[in-house]
Amino acid sequence: MTKYIAAVVCVLGCAAAVQAAPAAPAAAAASGADRLQTFAFPQPIRYTHHNDDFTVRVRTPGGVWQDLYEYRVKVDLDTKQEASMVYFNFDGSVEVAVQKNNGRFSAVAVRPDAKGIKPTVKDGVAYFTLRKPENLSVEFDGDRLHNLHLFTHAIRKDMPAIPEGLTSEQITQGTAPDFTQPTVFFGPGIHAGEFRLRSNSTVYIHGSAMLKNPLIIDGVENVRVVSDGLFYGVSQLQIRNSKKVSIDGPIFVNQPEGTMRCITSQDVEERSIRSIGGAPWSDGLGHFACERVNISDSFIRTSDDCVTIYNHRWDIWGNSRDISVRDSTLWADVAHAVMIGIHGNTPSAAHPEPEVIERIRFSNIDVLEHDEDDPEYEGVIGIMAGDDNLVRDVVFEDIRVERIEEGMLFNLHIAYTPKYNTSPGRGIENVTLRNIAFSGKGSPNASVIYGHDANRKVKGVLLDNVTVAGKRLTGPEQNVLHIGPFVEGVSYK
Repeated sequence: MTKYIAAVVCVLGCAAAVQAAPAAPAAAAASGADRLQTFAFPQPIRYTHHNDDFTVRVRTPGGVWQDLYEYRVKVDLDTKQEASMVYFNFDGSVEVAVQKNNGRFSAVAVRPDAKGIKPTVKDGVAYFTLRKPENLSVEFDGDRLHNLHLFTHAIRKDMPAIPEGLTSEQITQGTAPDFTQPTVFFGPGIHAGEFRLRSNSTVYIHGSAMLKNPLIIDGVENVRVVSDGLFYGVSQLQIRNSKKVSIDGPIFVNQPEGTMRCITSQDVEERSIRSIGGAPWSDGLGHFACERVNISDSFIRTSDDCVTIYNHRWDIWGNSRDISVRDSTLWADVAHAVMIGIHGNTPSAAHPEPEVIERIRFSNIDVLEHDEDDPEYEGVIGIMAGDDNLVRDVVFEDIRVERIEEGMLFNLHIAYTPKYNTSPGRGIENVTLRNIAFSGKGSPNASVIYGHDANRKVKGVLLDNVTVAGKRLTGPEQNVLHIGPFVEGVSYK
């Protein structure tokens, strides 16, 4: 209990220490580069948010260990399990210690594997060093359902200081920000209410702030959100009918539905989004009819699709263009890591023009898991063109897939499913899969490519250095790649 008493005392009585752990100034003075910033739990002592599976500490090299608060997070809709999450900021290097509190273990892994982080174990505690911010999964004896999620970020130089003179009640409940001002600050504490943002505004969210409602970003432009804090149990932060919006740094856990949704908006940046969701329809980053979107440095674990790109649905209409996803980690406990194209506009008298999804790029992506029980919807990488969508000019490059529990590596087909579609897609054209490496672990099915009819085809697919268990794809192969009808121009390198 000592660690939680200390955390609350810090929130209520030593605001300056919330922004930087007590040991950080001394460590910075000694090394000139290494600095650590931890964040106290943003309310009085309650065990409802805590998971005791792990004790996690962090320090600058050779400094004083700082205890972290281990949040309980829900994962995997199929099995409804509870895992753990911690977060902090740092510059330079830090040392991390993770103690598993319940039972012995024989092995520990830090994923993604491509990060090359190899922990050492001493007296039942796993130690490793970070030399730059990373978003990681720490797993003992291969247990992916009760793992530790570790999220980090560089220390922000522009985060405002905590206002002086806040009362205990103000900190506990969260001091209400003033949304009439161009700069909005969520300080330490619990915040609930309507958070409607104005154009030409910047929002800062402190690392000891917990928001219980989403930000409302609707019909605005020139909005910047900078967050070290937590959205807890919040459904769907939406960016709608807006321009020039930047979202940087928020952590989302235990959301009842999706994480973020971008709708008919342009020039959007989604950076360092960390999300863990285990509820039905808990998609990660969803996009409907958006243009010029850049997503980077994110970690998305969901029980539905991690990243989606669609056109028309509900009252949404329009095309999707120029979307980039890079330098991120995706983990689909259920459904796809990437899903493109199933929703669009079947032409009608009111909306006669079909829609297009084009110029899409995914690069430098780690996929930790994919599990989908329905064969038609399987695929780490899914392009399912439905509702007269034309999907074209799509590149996937430098993608590493660690495990497929059930599913397939890629699924490129013209879709016509009664559950979602009123017509098949028009086509899929010019798709490149380059440097795609699947470990072969798990129980994968063969990847598929197929069209719908002579007028609705898949055309121009390049498989350039696509490997499964180290073997390069050079053509259709039983249990690895099936090419169905109405497909033209599949090539291999």
